[in-house]
Amino acid sequence: QTRARETPDGYALSGSKIWISNATVASFFVVFAKTDLEAGRKGISAFVVERDSPGVTVGKPLPKLGQRSSHAAEIFFDNVTVPRENLLGAEGEGFLIAMQVFDRSRPVIAANGVGLIQRCLDESLTYASERPTMGQTIIQHQSIANKLAEMGMRGEAARLLTYQSAALHDAGQRNTLQAAYAKLMAADSAMWAATEAIQIFGGAGYSEEFPVAKLFRDAKLLQIYEGTSEIQHNIIARELARGMARG
Repeated sequence: QTRARETPDGYALSGSKIWISNATVASFFVVFAKTDLEAGRKGISAFVVERDSPGVTVGKPLPKLGQRSSHAAEIFFDNVTVPRENLLGAEGEGFLIAMQVFDRSRPVIAANGVGLIQRCLDESLTYASERPTMGQTIIQHQSIANKLAEMGMRGEAARLLTYQSAALHDAGQRNTLQAAYAKLMAADSAMWAATEAIQIFGGAGYSEEFPVAKLFRDAKLLQIYEGTSEIQHNIIARELARGMARG
């Protein structure tokens, strides 16, 4: 609903945005706003807005389930004057810019997922190698060993997909499909690994005394931001169909 109305001085920006990462510490924001209300996604433009611009208000950090070390907040724009030179690209190119950004940012989120999976594996291996039950450590029970094996496999698969998507981008090649593969695999596997880590820890895993509870809370957001897991499925199907048509 955020609107940027053209004025003699540039644009007047009004509206609000929510769940903006690092809003409490950022010195400027990239804001996507409607410059043409009737043009759908082609009516969206992107602007650089300075934090100290009159009319910009940043709310308090929003309470979150996990990833609490990175604050997110709401931002309000009350008739903010934005100079014309602060328009990114051309008017109406905001949606295209956003999609190009996702191709860069999704491998980064995938890398976060890879790290979280690795931490789950490290913690689970240590605990399973030390926790005795029925005369042996729990890593010797096949059901626990299978969870660890699956965790290791999914972590490596997510890592390789992440490297591939980043390498394609660094080489100047289109990586939309591979970025979606990486983000989906890493995010869903991170959530799975965190859930299984708690199961391996048993009752101790449900306690805040061990790190797996935090990993579980942090993992969930990976399936939501930078495009939900459901959206990644849609992108993958679309890109596969396009590839078949080109082939």
